Amino acid sequence: MSVEERRKMIIHAMLPLVLEHGTTVTTSQIARAAGIGEGTIFRAFKDKDELFDACTAEVLKPDHVLDAIAEIPVDQPLADRLVEAADALGAHLQRMGALMGALHASGRARRDPEQRLKDRKNVKDSRRDSMAAMREAVTELFEPEKAQLRLPAEQLASLFLALLFGGRRLGQVDDTPATREIVDVFLHGAVRAAG
Repeated sequence: MSVEERRKMIIHAMLPLVLEHGTTVTTSQIARAAGIGEGTIFRAFKDKDELFDACTAEVLKPDHVLDAIAEIPVDQPLADRLVEAADALGAHLQRMGALMGALHASGRARRDPEQRLKDRKNVKDSRRDSMAAMREAVTELFEPEKAQLRLPAEQLASLFLALLFGGRRLGQVDDTPATREIVDVFLHGAVRAAG
């Protein structure tokens, strides 16, 4: 197994443990979950901080959501495609939030201020790249209806993502609309057709 494959295996074994234990997870727990010796962890990562950084980077990557969106059949109705995409995007955001919350709650945010600035810049760059990749994936969902669209597919994808992500930033309230309702309003507007 290559070092990169070993690193990926360790990170995937570690993610659920970080969600459960935060930064108090031990290398012994990680090794057991990965089915390896504890020393193997430190042949792949220099220290626990590098492990946590690798977990954060893994969760921020949009690979899972891009794969899920790519698997959505384009022969089904647009509304169904957008609901599936919204669900995949929501799961991605939930996964990111859960990890960041677990790390923050257990003290990960209290790092060296200089390192925090560096991390913030890396996250900002990564977020921009991730959003561009997600926008491109969602754009593909609009392509079969290209001739019927009021706006270019790229612009609709941007609006759709803004609607989904903006709503999640506002927080959950008791009357949060279901994904299908959000998609319906996005496709058909808030006002009923006259007549």
